[in-house]
Amino acid sequence: MSTALIALAPPSAAVTPGRLLPAALIGIALIVLLITRFRLHPFLSLTLGSLAVGAVAGLPMADVITSFTGGFGSTAAGVGTLIALGAMFGKLLADSGGADQIVDTIVGRSSSRSLPWAMAGVGALIGLPMFFEIGLVLLMPVIFLVSRRSGLPLIRVGIPALAGLSVMHGLVPPHPGPLVAIDALKADLGITLGLGVLVALPTVAIAGPLFARYAARWVDVPAPELFDGRGEQQEGGRRPSFGVTVATVLLPVVLMMAKAVADLVTAKGSLARSVLDFLGTPLVALLIAVLVAIFTLGRGAGMDRKAIAASVERALPPIAGILLIVAAGGGFKQTLIDTGIGKLVADWVQSSGLSVLLLAWLVAVLIRLATGSATVATVTASGILAPLVTTLDTGETSLLVLAIGAGSLFFSHVNDAGFWLVKEYFGVSVGQNLKTWSAMETIISVVGLVFVLALSLVV
Repeated sequence: MSTALIALAPPSAAVTPGRLLPAALIGIALIVLLITRFRLHPFLSLTLGSLAVGAVAGLPMADVITSFTGGFGSTAAGVGTLIALGAMFGKLLADSGGADQIVDTIVGRSSSRSLPWAMAGVGALIGLPMFFEIGLVLLMPVIFLVSRRSGLPLIRVGIPALAGLSVMHGLVPPHPGPLVAIDALKADLGITLGLGVLVALPTVAIAGPLFARYAARWVDVPAPELFDGRGEQQEGGRRPSFGVTVATVLLPVVLMMAKAVADLVTAKGSLARSVLDFLGTPLVALLIAVLVAIFTLGRGAGMDRKAIAASVERALPPIAGILLIVAAGGGFKQTLIDTGIGKLVADWVQSSGLSVLLLAWLVAVLIRLATGSATVATVTASGILAPLVTTLDTGETSLLVLAIGAGSLFFSHVNDAGFWLVKEYFGVSVGQNLKTWSAMETIISVVGLVFVLALSLVV
C-alpha cells in the first residue's frame, strides 16, 4: 500500500486538539500495561493501543482502522521483506557451518590476552546478519568452549561476545528495530549504516572487553557443561572457507554503503549511480546476498538442493511474531501521525529547546524499561518522533535513528526475555545477571548516546 493511501482522510477536523496528549498517553500506557501486566502479545497490544489512541482523540473509528491498516501494510511491505531475507541469510550462515568457521578462525588465532577482543569481534560479525535471539543461542556453545579451553572466566569472554551481538541488534540494519526506525523516519539506510558502524565500534569496545575486566571480578562463575561439542555439523564435515564466509556476510553491507557513497560523489543520472542505487537498495542488496549465500555457504558446505530449501524454509516460522510486532508498530505510528499527536509532540519539542536526540533516547528508554522489548521501544518511539524529521537534514535523521536504537537497549531486566536467556545459560543468579548483563546493556545505551551526540557536532 502506498503512503499516499495511508492518510486517506486527514482527521484534523474530527479531532479535538485538547484530547491529543491524553490520547497519546493513554494509548502508550495501555500498550505497556497489556504487555507487562497481562502478558498480552505485543502485536495485540499495539493494535489495541492504536484503536484506543484514535478513540480517545475523537477520530471516527473507520478512520482509525484506515490509518492502522495503512501503516501496518506499508511497514510490512517496506520492512517485512527485509526481515524475512535477513532471517534466510542468517539461517544459511548457521546451517552451513559458516558461523562456526568464523568463530574457529578468529578465536584460533588469538592469544589469551586478545581473546576478549576477538570474542567481541565474533559477536559483532555473527550479529550483523542474525537476529539477537538466534545469535545468542548460536554463540553460547562457543562462549562456553572458549572459556574452558582458555581458562579465562566465563564473564571475561561472554560479555564481549554479547556486547558485539547486542550493539549490532540495536544500532545496525538489517535488524528489525533499526529497519523500522529507518522506515518510520524516512532515513537514508546507507548513511545510517555508516554512522551506526562508527558508533557501534567504540561502544562494543567499552561495553565489551573493557567492562568485562571488571564484571569478571564481580561475578566469577565457571563455564557450565551444557555443550560438549560445537553443535550440528553438515554431512562430511565440510564448511565454507573463512574468506568466502566473511565476504558473503559483508556483501549486503558493501552494496548499501556503495549506494550511499555513490549518492554523494557521483552525478545524478549517471550510469554508475543508477546501477549502485539499484544494487544498494536494501531489498535488492539482501536478495542478492541470499542468492549468493545459497551457493557460497549452502553449496560450499556440501548441502544439496533439498537441504538448502529446508534451511531457507525453517528460517521463516520463528520470525512470524517479529513481523507482526513490527507491522503493528507501523500501524500505531500511522495512527499517531493521522490524529495529529505526532505534530503536537514535534511542536512541543521545537519550542522546548530540548535536544531532539536526547528526547528520542529518553522516550525509547522509558518504553524499554516498561515493556522489556527493544523492538517495541524502537517502533513506538519512532512513531512518536516521526513528525520531527521535517526539520532535520539527512545526517541528523540518521542520528535520530541511532539515538532511538541506543535508548531501546537500556537496562535489560526481569521483563526482558533476553535477560532470562542469558541468566539461564550462564547459570548465574538474578543479582549476578544484573551486575553483568544488565549493566552491560546500560553501558551500551549510554555510551551509544554519547557517541551519537558527539557525531551530531560534526554531521
